[in-house]
Amino acid sequence: MYIRIVIFIDFMKALVSTDFNFPGQVAKYTGKVRDVYSIGNDYLVMVATDRISAFDVVLPKGIPFKGQVLNQIASKFLDATADIVPNWKIAAVDPMVTVGYRCEPFLVEMVIRGYLTGHAWREYKAGKRSICGVALPDGMVENQKFPQPIITPTTKAAEGHDEDISREEIIARGIVSEEDYAQLEAYTRALFERGTQMAAEQGLILVDTKYEFGKRDGQIILMDEIHTPDSSRYFYAEGYEERLAAGERQKQLSKEFVREWLMAGGFQGRDGETVPEMTEEVISGITERYIELYEHITASKFEPSPSEDIAARIETAVTEFLKNK
Repeated sequence: MYIRIVIFIDFMKALVSTDFNFPGQVAKYTGKVRDVYSIGNDYLVMVATDRISAFDVVLPKGIPFKGQVLNQIASKFLDATADIVPNWKIAAVDPMVTVGYRCEPFLVEMVIRGYLTGHAWREYKAGKRSICGVALPDGMVENQKFPQPIITPTTKAAEGHDEDISREEIIARGIVSEEDYAQLEAYTRALFERGTQMAAEQGLILVDTKYEFGKRDGQIILMDEIHTPDSSRYFYAEGYEERLAAGERQKQLSKEFVREWLMAGGFQGRDGETVPEMTEEVISGITERYIELYEHITASKFEPSPSEDIAARIETAVTEFLKNK
């Protein structure tokens, strides 16, 4: 009841766009979900907005508190994995904002999958037995665990759809050097193992996720978000085996339910398709699922941030932080 009351009050207060002019700002990049402000040559201000995307398309309405959920989960996991790989974070200066170091990004996203589900399952069901150059055995069923997690990278598209790509293609095309790619793979597996352990402590299964890396002063750096519901998929561990054996859908915490809602409405991001109507009920339901994941994966109660004037709150927090740098 508490969550529903909060969502009703703040229904129209999702932050879907920003237009800041911070001290030292030299550029702004608008991504699908995040607005990234460059401060000089050294720092980035990353604002996790309440926009939501699926099938590489930004949906027409925002989801209250989604940006806060993403930013705070990512911040927690960046801190919890800093012993594995250095990351870009300097400070979370607002519930929706992280300030960090500017890096030169690798133009691939490192996707790692522990289970056959989502995009991989749709490809498998269509008859494919190789994804990104990784051979898959016959006879698998949806949501079945792989013997070992597989890495299925994608291109990092500035616009439009990311595309599956193999390790061999990445190296052959000079997108990433062989030496750097080997390190990216090692970091990806270590991060996934840590995320899997942390999820298990909360009764969850980290099913799949993606990581983005860059370089700063010649050193590989973990960038962007990590282990959030936008970049990851979680199943509840309890009942997983029983549901798998019965051929039932898994109880999950991820953005897949948004994709499923869109597909049921005839939308998969293809030309000529229209996003189904995002009613108050749909939006409230999505917010509740994001909050549910936050509380499960962080083992802490979600505390909604003040939303009377989100943009003013963010501007004040970031400006004060930058003045003291």
